[in-house]
Amino acid sequence: MELEPRFSRDEIAEAVARIAEDISRDHPEGDLLLVGILRGSFVFLADLVRALTVEAEVDFLRARSYGAGMTTSGAVEITKDIETDVTGRDVIIVEDILDTGLTLEVVRKRIEAGHAARVQTCALLVREGSAPPDYMGLWAPPGFVVGYGIDYAERYRGLPEIWSIKGTEHL
Repeated sequence: MELEPRFSRDEIAEAVARIAEDISRDHPEGDLLLVGILRGSFVFLADLVRALTVEAEVDFLRARSYGAGMTTSGAVEITKDIETDVTGRDVIIVEDILDTGLTLEVVRKRIEAGHAARVQTCALLVREGSAPPDYMGLWAPPGFVVGYGIDYAERYRGLPEIWSIKGTEHL
């Protein structure tokens, strides 16, 4: 597979810093719970939590809708639930890329059912046409992207930049 560069380390770092500044400003009291959707969000979430100027607890939920392919299956399967009690908490769901919004919607409903005080959403990359999250980094380019935690069939997660897979612009 041939890759094309999309976002540099510096562009990603600037987006993460901006999101962290916005979250810190909007939640000066701290005591946030950041829920990362595994596996793709782990790199973004690690950088985000370090950039915050307020206290935040971290938990993870694993949801699967892509498998090893490049298109969503249309069904979201929760394979690991969060362990933290969300009752009365401000929760921000952290996603690597907001594509169709299906995974984020399923996870949001699950968190809201736990009686969180407020549930917000955050995504590093957002596809045009998706409902924007509360906190957003960058507009996703057309095609399938990899790197910075985002994979294709469990490959390319470790790339420090974000790349597009050539020939997938139609996806």
